[in-house]
Amino acid sequence: MTDLFRIPRPSSAAIPVLEGRFYRPPLPDGYVLRPRLCERLSAGLQGRLLLVSAPAGFGKSSLAVEFCQNLPAHWQSLWLGLSPRDNDPGRFLERLLEGLQNYFPPLGRQALGLLKMRQRHQPFAFEEWLDGLLDELATYLSPSTPLLLVLDDYHLAQGPVLDRCLQFFLNHLPDGLLVLVTSRQRPDWHLARLRLSRQLLELSEQELRLTHDESLALLDRHSSSLRGEALESLIQRSEGWVAGLRFWLLAASEARNGGALPQPLHGGEGLIRDYLLEEVIDCLPAEVQLFLYDTAPQERFCSELCDAVREAHDSAEILRFLLSHQVFLVPLDEHGHWYRYHHLFSDLLRSRPIANAMVPAASLHLRACRWFNAQGLLDEAVEQALRAGHLDVAANLVQNLSEEQLLAEQNVGMLLRWKMDLPDSLLISTPRLIVLYSWALGLACQLDAAEELANHLSRFLPAPSATAQKSMLAQWLALSGIIARGRGQRELTLLYCTEALESLPHKRYGQRLMCLSTLSNLAIADADLWRARGLNRESLELAQRVGNPLFEALAHYDRARVLQARGEILRSLDEVHQGQQRLQGLSPQRLYAVRARLTLYEGFLLTLRVQPEAGLARLRTGLNEARACRDISVLIGHCVIAKLEGSNGEFARAFAELAEAERLMHIWDVPPIYYLAMITLVKCELWLAQGRTDLAEAWLARLGQTYNGEQAAAPPEFHPQMPLHIELQQALLESIQGQPMLAEGRLNALLGHGQKTGRQMLSVMALSQKVALLLNNGREPEACLALGQAFEAAAGGVLQPFEWLLRERPDWLREQLAQCPAGALRESLIERLPQAAAREMVEPQHAGETLSAREQAVLQLIAQGCSNQEISDQLFISLHTVKTHASHINSKLGVERRTQAVARAKELGLLA
Repeated sequence: MTDLFRIPRPSSAAIPVLEGRFYRPPLPDGYVLRPRLCERLSAGLQGRLLLVSAPAGFGKSSLAVEFCQNLPAHWQSLWLGLSPRDNDPGRFLERLLEGLQNYFPPLGRQALGLLKMRQRHQPFAFEEWLDGLLDELATYLSPSTPLLLVLDDYHLAQGPVLDRCLQFFLNHLPDGLLVLVTSRQRPDWHLARLRLSRQLLELSEQELRLTHDESLALLDRHSSSLRGEALESLIQRSEGWVAGLRFWLLAASEARNGGALPQPLHGGEGLIRDYLLEEVIDCLPAEVQLFLYDTAPQERFCSELCDAVREAHDSAEILRFLLSHQVFLVPLDEHGHWYRYHHLFSDLLRSRPIANAMVPAASLHLRACRWFNAQGLLDEAVEQALRAGHLDVAANLVQNLSEEQLLAEQNVGMLLRWKMDLPDSLLISTPRLIVLYSWALGLACQLDAAEELANHLSRFLPAPSATAQKSMLAQWLALSGIIARGRGQRELTLLYCTEALESLPHKRYGQRLMCLSTLSNLAIADADLWRARGLNRESLELAQRVGNPLFEALAHYDRARVLQARGEILRSLDEVHQGQQRLQGLSPQRLYAVRARLTLYEGFLLTLRVQPEAGLARLRTGLNEARACRDISVLIGHCVIAKLEGSNGEFARAFAELAEAERLMHIWDVPPIYYLAMITLVKCELWLAQGRTDLAEAWLARLGQTYNGEQAAAPPEFHPQMPLHIELQQALLESIQGQPMLAEGRLNALLGHGQKTGRQMLSVMALSQKVALLLNNGREPEACLALGQAFEAAAGGVLQPFEWLLRERPDWLREQLAQCPAGALRESLIERLPQAAAREMVEPQHAGETLSAREQAVLQLIAQGCSNQEISDQLFISLHTVKTHASHINSKLGVERRTQAVARAKELGLLA
């Protein structure tokens, strides 16, 4: 064990030997030191009061002992452990004075006599008595040898009279005296003045909770044999509660003799149960105990919900009581509105025998169901109905969920959880339930189950009216289109989604938007980026008309994907940020698949900008929400993270990331067509980096046959450009195998395809790979030309394809950049050059201001003779924006007309 966790021996000079009632207890066996908290307390040594307030078992007294043992050498300390008998202010002050006399024997002899002569039933002027004592104490205290007075377990003695007495004591505290108070209940003192003057330092339950590392240290100290998920679960459920982990360790020690570890940490069993009952619940008034038991079944609660569940009107008052008495309440927002109980405390409350319940649990859940439904919180209302055992109520509530809400949030995990509890007879009892759950299954990629359930709509045909019949058929078409896209059936997807858009009623805007999004994705796969752009525009306009921020965010996500295919990485990032801005007004506690997708895609785009740390952070954040929503976009996160790990040489971690993705897909019952090829392609990239060409060759051949063969399958939804990326990897394999001509031919074909279809991202990747191929084969002049083409294609901000040059040929790249015109791309690559190479860069001298990357792109098209409208179409920007860029170009180059701008740019080396 490291020195950090060794218990230091107390300094005999700092702690005089006092009589038993002023004895400071030793630290418990196996105590883990908490220097971070002692440092916090040390910051308050110049003040008047250190207040440590938290529920039972959070280590308040032990922390105070540790702090006293580590006081600076010139400090003295007086420990006063309180009991219920000290509730009498006279007895408390008598004990306090006797303790002080151990340091200052002459202090308060007359005052002590007055205190002993008082009669408990007679009033006593405590403030006047304290005033005299504090004046006398001030003559003995010295700032060079200050005294720390510890009042341990103040809650045991707390009362209105003693609170007033201590309030006066603190207000008139002489210099050289500091008070440290530990309490389960926050003292009823007016501390605003002390807080304002920085004379008060407080530690609450949040600060006293064990950190993850401290929890591990405590468990390791006792040689716990737990590892992996079991260990993490134990730490998570303990929520930093010291007593909970110590009780588990005690049970583990006893169980070890019997040959088995105890069950996972649970508050309703064994020592923890006894402790919480004796130390917390039994000490509370009967009406508060009843409140705890009635509200315990709720995962979260507020005063209004508690009133509804209990059919009472005093819940706000009881919650204030629980907060002031530190009864294991965990706040869930900054406003003090929503709370939950500590996991282990909740375990105990929920484990009470049903026979003792004043109101059956089912009735409590049903009351909560009605309240949540009235508040418009449908998902929680359904959960409460299911927990009450009222399946018919739950089914009726599910029908109130609109398709638009389901498709906007796409939190299909919630609906699938409900599906497990609802019998099939209920699921197919109404067309609405059939449609809702068919969509949920379709979004969850359970295609066969979705199709089977959707087919039950035929039982309700013919519909009561022609309008209803048309609507039902249109919904079936939309569902069938989504299912067909999932199966890679291109023609059926086009047919169903197109017909659905023609016949869906306007009120079914959610399904219309899903069809538009699906067709846009298919257009990317078909290299029809112009059509994809038009579908994106239509989606965004529809989402804005209906005023749904979730659908607007989804439209921005789809636009970002098209822009990324065009190599417009900076604009793609801007679209992602616009989508995220539309979600800012939504609750951060609720889960939204589109927010997860935007976060994941932001991480992916940041990696394309060679910002791996920022990208990885966003990918991890997005993964957490995507997993909670059961959204298949987790594939993006795991695959991109695996590629990042592989680029750092961490191949074991990279393959582990892919294995986790496959594990999730198996658990979620996702068909292999969705994920297998995508994961396999990343594996091929990793195998090539490892030099395992045999594996890469075999699997690339299989992937090529599937997606580039005569009867090529449609690429998966989350990788619509997969066939082209297979070709890129195949070219890399051929280069490694010593077949440069084959590799170059393949790359040239890809380059031609990219230029023809506007897939600038593909062009940059093919050109950068070609540059590496040419350099490795001694064809430097051709490599220079290819690099120039790559720079032009990368004007949209992509940097990742140049990583090989940055890493392997920095000096050569530096020479090429020195000859390039100034611009955002050039500056970005210079910043990422190894430091030595970057220092040697010589800036070319150009007159005028530097053109931005977008202005350079506009200038290139002007030089090619394109009209403003043609520039607008090619760059996906408005006509007004083209004119603005042209005006800026003329201004920076000091010219008035387009022809002059082109000539001047050539003079300055901005154009070839």
